[in-house]
Amino acid sequence: MLTVIGLLIIVLIVGLLMWGKISPIVGMVLIPVLGAFAAGFGPTEITEFVDSGIGTVMNVVIMFIFAILFFGIMQDTGLFNPLISGLIKVSKGNVVTVATCTAIVGAIAHLDGAGATTFLFTIPALLPLYKQLHMSRYLLLLIIATSASVMNMVPWAGPTGRVASILGESPADVWRPLIPVQIIGLVMVVILAFLLGIREKRRIARRFANGEIQESESSNSGNLAIQEQAATMSEEAKSLLRPKLMIVNIVIMLLTVVALLEATWEPGLIFMVALSVALVVNYPNVKTQMERIKVHAPSALSMAAVILAAGVFLGIIRETGMLEAIALSLVEVLPGAVVPNLHIIMGILGVPLDLLTSTDAYYFALLPIVDGITSQFGVPTESTAYAMLIGNVIGTFVSPFAPALWLGIGLAGAEMGKHIRYSFLWMWGFSIILLFIAMAIGVV
Repeated sequence: MLTVIGLLIIVLIVGLLMWGKISPIVGMVLIPVLGAFAAGFGPTEITEFVDSGIGTVMNVVIMFIFAILFFGIMQDTGLFNPLISGLIKVSKGNVVTVATCTAIVGAIAHLDGAGATTFLFTIPALLPLYKQLHMSRYLLLLIIATSASVMNMVPWAGPTGRVASILGESPADVWRPLIPVQIIGLVMVVILAFLLGIREKRRIARRFANGEIQESESSNSGNLAIQEQAATMSEEAKSLLRPKLMIVNIVIMLLTVVALLEATWEPGLIFMVALSVALVVNYPNVKTQMERIKVHAPSALSMAAVILAAGVFLGIIRETGMLEAIALSLVEVLPGAVVPNLHIIMGILGVPLDLLTSTDAYYFALLPIVDGITSQFGVPTESTAYAMLIGNVIGTFVSPFAPALWLGIGLAGAEMGKHIRYSFLWMWGFSIILLFIAMAIGVV
């Protein structure tokens, strides 16, 4: 009975999320609660299950709220603008250099872990340069998406936060073993961008030879991109820039990262302090402080609400015994050779699964089941989580289930279908190589 009800809960959540028929919050609260009632549990027991689940994710929720607010404020001050502008200037006129610098720009822009701000920050800045050089907008999307996906392993981003909530650990603790993988991934993105840049240069040369396009006046392309970026910035955004406090803000950022690595404090407290200092230093006026918090609060609260809803789902499916029952039943059905390596198989299929399931469904529904199965064969829970995270995270921005990607598609004037066709195989191959590297260095 528990197996059947548990599977129904998971299938319903995954199916409804996939087809966009229900929001993550509604799905992960209502369906598990109704399932628990159907399994014969009473209100008092369900309350205990929910309390247990929410208790495991509360630290993650606190960290998400204040981390997103902190990085939003850092973006407001223009902390990353000089570096972005510098890279655009350096890359002017050279297709290969432009592609390579795009990977670096994407990584820097995604330091806040928010896909929407990454695309808002990068596409308007780089698209004029790509147009001027006759480079494909789909190449721009591919490089930004891959670079941002690697950066999406940071503890204040969605995937690591979701894994942390499932493991009942601090996101910073989950992130530390991923740092070598992330560094290797960033190097791989730069190499990939360089190779794609060479391919793009040849494509443009063929088009030029065939008379399809005329040669660009590329000497001013970098300046043109920067000018167009500045022209699109609103007066309000310009008033929030704090160029004179650049050094101070860099110090605040570095101290925050060091504190996260030291792990003396909980990540939530670190970001509370960092946000408070950033607000006082950059916007001493109380009214301005509250306005900036209100602007960034929707992103922070929406993610926090999803994590809390996941806590309800995880608490019920674990504490009722449904997860254990499902795992035991599947072990009896699956071939013996597959079961101990199921987490690797799921990691290899991570990017295709991102086209079939939402991120919430992948982590909150599939990961607990896979872990329940592989743990019976001595596979550590952390290893299963890392395999599935590394295999899946690269596909974040090739999935139509990622709202931020639709924003990027719109800003680039592109089409979702063409982006998937252009980027899917590159990102899937990238993901598999990164997973094998993680296995080679002992993370998985």
